[in-house]
Amino acid sequence: MNRNIAYFSMEIALHPQIPTYSGGLGVLAGDTLRSAADLGVRIVGVTLLARKGYFHQRIDADGKQTEEDVRWDIEKHLTDSGARTTVKLEGRDVHVQAWRFNVAGETGATVPVFLLDTDLPENDEEARKLTDHLYGGGDRYRLCQEAILGYGGVRILNELGYNEIETYHMNEGHSALLTMELLGEEPEGLVNASGQQGLDAINHVREKCVFTTHTPVPAGHDRFPLDLVESVIGPNHVCSVSKNVCQANELNMTHLALSMSGYVNGVARRHSEVSREMFAEYKVDAITNGVHAGTWVSQPFAELFDEHIAGWREDNFSLRYALMLSNQDIWEAHQKAQKNLIAHIYEQTGIAFDENVLTLGFARRSTAYKRATLLVSDVERLLKISRDIGKIQIVYAGKAHPKDLEGKRLIKEIVGKSKELNGEVPIVYLPNYEMTLAHRIVAGVDIWVNTPEPPHEASGTSGMKAAMNGVPSLSVLDGWWIEGCIEGLTGWAIGTRNGEVHDANAASLYEKLEKTIVPMYYNDRDRFIDVMRHAIAINGSFYNTQRMVHEYVEKAYSYTSSQRFTRT
Repeated sequence: MNRNIAYFSMEIALHPQIPTYSGGLGVLAGDTLRSAADLGVRIVGVTLLARKGYFHQRIDADGKQTEEDVRWDIEKHLTDSGARTTVKLEGRDVHVQAWRFNVAGETGATVPVFLLDTDLPENDEEARKLTDHLYGGGDRYRLCQEAILGYGGVRILNELGYNEIETYHMNEGHSALLTMELLGEEPEGLVNASGQQGLDAINHVREKCVFTTHTPVPAGHDRFPLDLVESVIGPNHVCSVSKNVCQANELNMTHLALSMSGYVNGVARRHSEVSREMFAEYKVDAITNGVHAGTWVSQPFAELFDEHIAGWREDNFSLRYALMLSNQDIWEAHQKAQKNLIAHIYEQTGIAFDENVLTLGFARRSTAYKRATLLVSDVERLLKISRDIGKIQIVYAGKAHPKDLEGKRLIKEIVGKSKELNGEVPIVYLPNYEMTLAHRIVAGVDIWVNTPEPPHEASGTSGMKAAMNGVPSLSVLDGWWIEGCIEGLTGWAIGTRNGEVHDANAASLYEKLEKTIVPMYYNDRDRFIDVMRHAIAINGSFYNTQRMVHEYVEKAYSYTSSQRFTRT
């Protein structure tokens, strides 16, 4: 099949045994391509290999995180495409090869994904390591990786014969240098960035490019000192494409992607509003994220849906018919998924969770704005709820970036709180959060807890995965949950839409547990199951990548040139 869309992402979660992803961005990219394969979208993916993965996480008895390289069998999962190219970095040619993985759709169609690798004998020792670690090293290492992804990705596609690419979709700004490679392919070149000839070339590239921004957190927007940029990729015209691209003597990759893209979107309605405030010179549309139903629905619920909702994998919107499922069927499927999680917890920790106790789940990347400790910030309040209203047990998981000292401290604090609670409110922190563990947790807990500091949550797809499995959210109103929360029907809100301070959010969280959720779980099980049912029927049927990819096709990939320009 000819491909006319190229999807670039620094990380893509292709398979549980291929550790080329760190978290939500990569999992979303993988889900996007899985739905694209389901729908027969003419797309090809490009990413980096990450020979040593993100990292394998260990957590000791005191909650200290340590990291180890991931060992995985590349040739078992990938095939050598045979394509080679070079990227000039720091004055020498770095040779790049492309490995291939075929993402299989539900109907047998596939999407090819090419993973770029520099571990070749033609390269020097330093260059061979450039595709070892995802998000590893310092600025120089990261810039080299982004140059390989951007410049090298376009060149590899050309080498592979993908000559009909009409749209280049940048999933976050890491691949923004692809726009400079496309400029170099223009017949006019960038001879004079301020003259008509140069502007024609820039506009032509903009017509080909789509950019999805994922974070309102400054750390999510890569910036590199200009002297480093010149050292790594040589004298170039990157700063000439727009006055916004280089500021304070730095290259801003987000601004490069914004300036060179004809269509820009955020990943939830609220996130797009925040992005428009951050990037006032650009139009930022909204396409709310989703998750791949066939991947994230647990086996017990898949069997239930197969029996009662024919064709739900091909038509995710048909999950609305979950409204017809009986309480008994929903609860039995949920209990099977929960037993799976509880067995895993015991195997990993030796702690015996009780399937008859309300189980709260929190599994996110451990970083400050996600506020993982909010749930355990008041030990006495938790004990009071568990003693007086109904017992609670809590499952945590999530990696902290090796350089995120605050994220690591939060893990230690949670482990410390578990000791304070002394088993009266059992807490486990499961290590090495990845796709397989995520699959168990999102289906096996009773309530999904999410506590970001507004407005820092771009979307938050973990709660969507939970909803697919009948697990309602108790979440701060940020990201997708502003759209998905129907109070008391699909889940519950922490705080209000005004984004209160930390203490107010904690008070609201405990109040919802004490007065609403815990009593409902233990004393009105039918009502609780009704919320589970609506989580599937309302949120599961809409917040999926099938709907999301349809929106990208209609809004981002098929627009006319007159609609493409992002400038206000």
